[in-house]
Amino acid sequence: MSTPSPIRIAAVLSTEHRGRLMSHAREVNFQEGARIFDEGTRADSFWIVRSGTVTLEIPVPGRRPTPIESLGPGELVGWSWLFAPYVWQLGAEAMTPVRAYEFDATTVRMLMDADPAFGSALGHWVGRVLALRLQQTRTRLMDTYAPRLAAS
Repeated sequence: MSTPSPIRIAAVLSTEHRGRLMSHAREVNFQEGARIFDEGTRADSFWIVRSGTVTLEIPVPGRRPTPIESLGPGELVGWSWLFAPYVWQLGAEAMTPVRAYEFDATTVRMLMDADPAFGSALGHWVGRVLALRLQQTRTRLMDTYAPRLAAS
């Protein structure tokens, strides 16, 4: 379901911008099976995976949620925190024990506003993540529903 990500934090943000972001990190742990967030709830934090696997999923009425992508070390969990109305568009679950860095979204948005270069770099990173996740969601939904449509 997942291929190595070209958008891991170390590959995208400069050392300076990465350091600035990481200075506001808080270490957290999630047990296997823990819900990190659900679609429709307030997006007031985001995470960078240190170890373990997080699965992003989209709810499907009358069915189990459809997994979209598995995220591993260095990958961003969550993008909805950057865009008003700050509500999660997907769900996320720890598939294994997960260690992560957690960030307060309000604090990071204020840092982005105060430093345009940092804000631009972080915004471009989140945009790249969003574009990749949109493509992966499209592909996953086609894999899930196209065989049914072809059989109709």
